[in-house]
Amino acid sequence: MLEAAVIVAVPGSKSVTARALFLAAAAEGESVLRKPLLSDDTDGFAEGLATLGYDVHRAADSWRITGRPEGPSRPTAEVNCRDAGTAARFLPALASAGRAGTFRFDASAQMRRRPVAPLTDALRALGVDLTHEEAEGHLPLTVRAAGMKGGKVELDASLSSQFLTALLMTGPLTAEGLRIRVTGIVSVPYVEITLAMMRGFGVEVTREGDTFVVPPGGYRAADYAVEPDASAASYVFAAAALAGRTATVPGLGQGALQGDLQFVEVLRSMGADVEIGPDATTVTGTGGLSGVTVNMRDISDTMPTLAAIAPFADGPVRIEDVYNTRIKECDRLDACAENLRAQGIAVETGRDWIEIQPGTPAPVEIACRGDHRMAMSFAVAGLRTPGTTFDDPECVKKTFPGFHEFFAGVRAAWDV
Repeated sequence: MLEAAVIVAVPGSKSVTARALFLAAAAEGESVLRKPLLSDDTDGFAEGLATLGYDVHRAADSWRITGRPEGPSRPTAEVNCRDAGTAARFLPALASAGRAGTFRFDASAQMRRRPVAPLTDALRALGVDLTHEEAEGHLPLTVRAAGMKGGKVELDASLSSQFLTALLMTGPLTAEGLRIRVTGIVSVPYVEITLAMMRGFGVEVTREGDTFVVPPGGYRAADYAVEPDASAASYVFAAAALAGRTATVPGLGQGALQGDLQFVEVLRSMGADVEIGPDATTVTGTGGLSGVTVNMRDISDTMPTLAAIAPFADGPVRIEDVYNTRIKECDRLDACAENLRAQGIAVETGRDWIEIQPGTPAPVEIACRGDHRMAMSFAVAGLRTPGTTFDDPECVKKTFPGFHEFFAGVRAAWDV
């Protein structure tokens, strides 16, 4: 078979776009974000900033944000965080550092189910007047801002690194800075993204063992290029490995910020050829996939990608240390297991692991549970399972609007 190599441009990173929006809003002066992701999550984040009174101007390939180190310009606001964990965790922290105002944050039913307690407990410990209106530790919540002094605080980030990121980015807006002692942490590469981006906006965080030291003094505006989304690229790389084709994603190379690029190392361990260059990564499928046992604690957003293609390996695929995937848009361990079993695949799960046996998946309607990663992951596996359909194909708009058309284009380029 003649192999078709394809260069695939994936959209900007959701994680980087959300952090850049926060940092630009907090900085002194006007920042420009180049090639940000436009998705439901990032649109909701930008709308949230505008609702709080920040000046946000969006054009096709660049967004301009005029920062307000003193905080929101409006005395009151009601912010809809939609389905976005980043908005629901980052925006209340940003508002908490404001000098004055009362700000209410709510979200979709799906996001209301996801916890924010580790963050809001830490904000309260720092003196923030914050109340949960319904279930304690969940949205909706109201912040009554009066500035933040800063100081020492303890945080459990074992459920989500977003709690730590929210505090880290808020630190320079406090009067004294923050010393954040972390008692547990997950998805460490996402914290590394945060620290690198804070440097890009003029703040250097230091680390003393389990304590992050964030100086006061604020941010400076930046002209910031958003790199392609490594989590979205995982679908392209997995498809290449599964279909025996070659895919190159430009803009994600040796200097990439996002830890999810390490998903290609999992594919390498399963037999794919991988080349990570200075500014691009290429994956080539070699005609087969080997079984593997892998710890995905630090790249857990790519767990569903691997789980969906796991039946096509020649041995069991066991994914470990991914408990935090149970509190994402849905319980992803349970959702992956449900869909694989519906396809006739033998699956076992535990508190923080899933083990998938080889098999031939049957074409079924995938239960997406409103989770974009379920739809995109099983769309990749659909390369080898014609007739696969989805009960909620449009849930991909959360992070990758137009994914199905995009993926159809990749398939056409490969003739698969």
